[in-house]
Amino acid sequence: MAAAGRCARPLQLTLALLKPDAVAHPLVLEAVHEVILSNRFLIVRAKELRCGREESGRFYREHAGRFFYQRLVEFMASGPMWAYILAHENAISLWRTLMGPTKVFRARHSVPDSIRGAYGLTDTRNTTHGSDSPASASREIAFFFPEFNEELWYQQEEPHLRCGQVYYNAEERVHCVFKDEETELT
Repeated sequence: MAAAGRCARPLQLTLALLKPDAVAHPLVLEAVHEVILSNRFLIVRAKELRCGREESGRFYREHAGRFFYQRLVEFMASGPMWAYILAHENAISLWRTLMGPTKVFRARHSVPDSIRGAYGLTDTRNTTHGSDSPASASREIAFFFPEFNEELWYQQEEPHLRCGQVYYNAEERVHCVFKDEETELT
């Protein structure tokens, strides 16, 4: 636990999706979850969900008209996924580095220990998605977590998380802020 006054830089948020190919294999799902935790991400929110074709199409609308769009939409609607809001000082770049290149062949040869290098099957079934910019992160988080208020989170939760006033709730799969009445471990 970090002491007050020894707080790190402000946290950045990113969206991480574990795609249906990862969720279909519990060992892969757990391995990716462990990568998240071992790289000191704070899991702000997490939920299992399933998107229909229409919802997947809206999420990937920027790719509409590209040769892979329909295949991607169909795949994302093919099974359950996990969506995470991750926080870290440099959440977007770190998560993208851990995922590795989008193209699985490239990931396997250039970064074989990356998530996609280790677990990706094809360029569509590549295990994970991550936001590519702060603006994308805000938009994508709002898409999958419409109840999440980013501005309020930065005001109320972020300072506590950043300063280490946090514990991991394995049952909920998220990090939680210690409440005043809870005893902090020293």
